[in-house]
Amino acid sequence: MAEALHARRGRGVLARLLLLLVLSFAFVARPAMAQSVLRDAETEALFRDMSAPLIEAAGLRPADVRIVLLNDASINAFVAGGQIVYLHSGLITSASNANEVQGVIAHELGHVTGGHIIRLQEGIGQAGNISLLSLLLGAAAIAVGAPEAGMAIITGGQAAAMSRFLAFSRVQENSADQAGASFLSRAGISGRGSIAFFEKLQNQEFRLAIPQTDSYQRTHPLNRERIAVLENVYRTDPAWDRPTPPELEARFQRVRAKLRGYIDEPERVLAAYPDSDTSVPARYARAFALHRAAYPERSLAEVETLLAEQPHDPYFLELKGQILLESGRPTEAITVLREAVERSRSEPLIATMLGHALIATEDPANFPEAERVLRTVVQRDERNPFAWFQLGVVYDRAGDLGRANLASAERYSLMNEPQLALASARNAMAGITAGTPDWIRAQDIVMVSRAALENQRGRRRRR
Repeated sequence: MAEALHARRGRGVLARLLLLLVLSFAFVARPAMAQSVLRDAETEALFRDMSAPLIEAAGLRPADVRIVLLNDASINAFVAGGQIVYLHSGLITSASNANEVQGVIAHELGHVTGGHIIRLQEGIGQAGNISLLSLLLGAAAIAVGAPEAGMAIITGGQAAAMSRFLAFSRVQENSADQAGASFLSRAGISGRGSIAFFEKLQNQEFRLAIPQTDSYQRTHPLNRERIAVLENVYRTDPAWDRPTPPELEARFQRVRAKLRGYIDEPERVLAAYPDSDTSVPARYARAFALHRAAYPERSLAEVETLLAEQPHDPYFLELKGQILLESGRPTEAITVLREAVERSRSEPLIATMLGHALIATEDPANFPEAERVLRTVVQRDERNPFAWFQLGVVYDRAGDLGRANLASAERYSLMNEPQLALASARNAMAGITAGTPDWIRAQDIVMVSRAALENQRGRRRRR
């Protein structure tokens, strides 16, 4: 009886500790898709231009690397597989200049070229082997009636496993630091921003009272250690005193202010950028904040001052069109957005807004143009679910339910909603002539969605 009780308790402890093991390593999986992606034409153009020299210096193709902005106030950046660098909005708003963000991007590209996400599984595997062995030995000791000895074995094994994993992670971070420094050097970009940003992180740790005496219990080296190592590297580099091109810096300050105007509370934005500040970034931030605070006329007045100085700036025109559209004046927005599309060389995100404005007029005469615009958008931008939604509206108004369902299927597929994508694609196949390109596309979505659902079910069964 006692032996059976010990065995049951041992199995219970083992099950709980196995769960703890899984959870202890869960932090390494970055839930990028759990955070909302912020898409903006001006911001994405800036990221492309800021990162292109670094991407080339890393031996990669700029066309293959994406810089994605996430709506997250924390100061963070990461890679999660593939050639995608994720930047948190808090990192952009906290950065003082473009060079600081370039330093972060260079570091993250070091993770990409080092294959660190793939190698991370090796680190987890090595730590997991140690931990599982200690769990088995400890559980065996508990099951035969030696709970104290068993727990000691398990605790020691868990500590050894975590130490092994943390050491592995720190090696990767050091490697990414060195790679990032080499990319900045090859691109002729100063490392001052990289040092300045690590100092920002160090100051944040001071404010949060994070211990600075032991790096062995951390996934990253201490920031003071990183600063000491990198400063020696950067100060001897010919690019150390090279300034950021003024035009690039001006664009960064615009985007930073724009982002604050979009995501911060309007009261905070207006306090940070008072009316006495007549700089372009300040007026830009106020225009966004006032629009979000439901003061469209004041917002338009700010934009008009910007357009008075730069009448053909596509992003100022885009903002004016957005304010008009979202204030219930879509007909007025159309002319402005048409020019914004033309001046931006048919930038898909701006063209999507034009399509939205054409539909919002509720004038059937505008629907053919909306369809042409939106079809071009979805051909050029494969990550635009809102464009597919608007295109579906156009098809629905025209009575083409088959293609309206296909547009919905495309949208849900991009949103990682396989159940809804499958249902919409099946409806599309029923309403589109078999064998046509659109019917074949709907069939493709059916097959992909089924496979995704099977994968989801398999993961649930394994749990």
